[in-house]
Amino acid sequence: MSPGQSSADGPARDPHCLFCSIVEGEVPAQVVATSEHAIAFRDLNPQAPTHVLVIPRHHAATAAETAAAGGLDAVVSLAVQVAKDEELEQGYRMVFNTGPDAGQSVFHTHLHLLGGRQLAWPPG
Repeated sequence: MSPGQSSADGPARDPHCLFCSIVEGEVPAQVVATSEHAIAFRDLNPQAPTHVLVIPRHHAATAAETAAAGGLDAVVSLAVQVAKDEELEQGYRMVFNTGPDAGQSVFHTHLHLLGGRQLAWPPG
């Protein structure tokens, strides 16, 4: 099995992945919520008053890979909890950038939770 692949025995970690290092506590992050299968932390370059990244604890490069493994529910569920905790009842946006053409720059599945202001559509 190559680095970053999941196995039937449990989650995999990519030793070269920034987000895996955050999950392991090796790189600091402003964590706002955790669950058994996901972790949420503030984005270092926020695009809205609330901008939180929610990631699965296991390594998968894209949302498509995480979905195939059945892991998106944990990510979305934690994002909904963070939105509630951040009092975003007026509205919020959840975004997965999947692949380079979509602007994905870190290849560990991550959901952007944005809120705290009126968000324009289309986004870009």
